[in-house]
Amino acid sequence: MTTTLKTITKAALLLGLLALLAGCGGGGRDGSEAGTTTSAGGDSDLSGRIEADGSSTVGPFTTAAAERFQREHGGVQVTVGISGTGGGFERFCAGETDLSNASRPIKDEEREICEQNGVDYVELHAVNDGLAVVVHPDNDWAACLTVEELSTIWRPEAEGEIQNWNQVRDGFPDERLLLAGAGTDSGTFDYFTEEINGDTGAIRADYQASEDDNVTVQAVSGSKGGMGFFGLSYVEENAGKIKAIEVDGGDGCVAPSTDTVQDGTYTPLGRPLFLYAKTESFRQPEVQEFMSFILDNNTEIAEAALYVPLTDEQLTTARDSLDQAIAEVAS
Repeated sequence: MTTTLKTITKAALLLGLLALLAGCGGGGRDGSEAGTTTSAGGDSDLSGRIEADGSSTVGPFTTAAAERFQREHGGVQVTVGISGTGGGFERFCAGETDLSNASRPIKDEEREICEQNGVDYVELHAVNDGLAVVVHPDNDWAACLTVEELSTIWRPEAEGEIQNWNQVRDGFPDERLLLAGAGTDSGTFDYFTEEINGDTGAIRADYQASEDDNVTVQAVSGSKGGMGFFGLSYVEENAGKIKAIEVDGGDGCVAPSTDTVQDGTYTPLGRPLFLYAKTESFRQPEVQEFMSFILDNNTEIAEAALYVPLTDEQLTTARDSLDQAIAEVAS
């Protein structure tokens, strides 16, 4: 699939998510529902409903999987919410959803709530992604930044102090920094702050925070001194509006790409993305089939939705975990 076609496809998936917001009611943390319901076509004996919620980063992947699944199983309705990783785990651990999309592993406190509510689950590494640090296309000075330099910009102590690019590195221009990125309910936020600042949640407060990555794109593309961070897939989708920089995690500058994310050289901002499945939901054959479908068609789904597919080794591990969870329910 060409880059252009991938970009159009991913954009269509995201537009599909956004276009149905007004038609849905209920439970996002911001007081509004963000999600889509997929049901169409296909001849199958399967029927029922699968409900997923969580990360806006993982949401388009799950939506792409649902659309393909229902070409074969038109009697199954799949609802995908995008209330953020934390909001998704709130619903999941309350027993309200079958699947939780997550751009980070479940936290200890979230795990405890699941245990208290009797929600058993299996964690599946569903697909790969990278966090991209992006700047304005006209930024011709910051081709590569070290993790230390990124921390200089983003750490809490930088608030009100680091205001211009020339404060980051000698030789950089006297250009005003304008910062934007993921909001606090996003797993992207947790991942970035932990890897760059060494403490989950530690970040300067004077940046434009949003759960909508398109807001970050608009902010960075509107200022020559702009900088932001979000999932790697958004870089290709917004080519020409922003550009990704290389990151030096200690072994030299590495650009974010499919290959560098899969082989682990894009550190520390290459990452796995997860699907958490409620074990009890595996009593529903449509849930078993849907999760198996995601793994059996992982490369097709990932590439269509502009993610990084699992490696063969990662895929084997995920299949083993899924088979074990299904077997435990059946026993």
